[in-house]
Amino acid sequence: MRELRIHGRGGQGSVTAAELIAVAAFEGGVFAQAFPAFGVERRGAPVQAFVRFDNKKIRKRSQVYEPDYIIVQDSTLIKDVNVFHGVKKGGIVIVNTEKKPDYQVPEGVKLIIIDATSIALKVLGLPITNTTLMGAFAAASGEIEFAALEKALRHRFPGDLAVKNIAAAKTAFDTVKGAA
Repeated sequence: MRELRIHGRGGQGSVTAAELIAVAAFEGGVFAQAFPAFGVERRGAPVQAFVRFDNKKIRKRSQVYEPDYIIVQDSTLIKDVNVFHGVKKGGIVIVNTEKKPDYQVPEGVKLIIIDATSIALKVLGLPITNTTLMGAFAAASGEIEFAALEKALRHRFPGDLAVKNIAAAKTAFDTVKGAA
């Protein structure tokens, strides 16, 4: 079983991202489970969402404590929350930022920096980064195929909104693939 933990702030779409990643994994023929964890339920408060992937049915129902993958939607969380806690050696952490890291990444963990906010502003016209980061995750992890992600986005969003979200995800996907 492989596990993903998403760190964001309330209103950034972390829960939606987890759900759509799970749908895309299922579309790709993998069992998947997505669920959130809320502390204070208010816009801007730190939130976490989780996804599990496996080739067999998933019966585990706890939070994710030792993720293979982490997505950080808002890099300012790194100062307040130990977003790297429990990440497995060999894991991948994707951070939305335009800055070079000024924090310590655990040994044996691959860090991917992507300016998802700029991509979202350019493509969507809004600083909503969840679908952009989903594209980065697909490229970095190989857990979901881009075609399955596209199908999940088309199912979730109507018409032009789907097209824009797919374009943002594809831009991030290509950026991460090009950097590999």
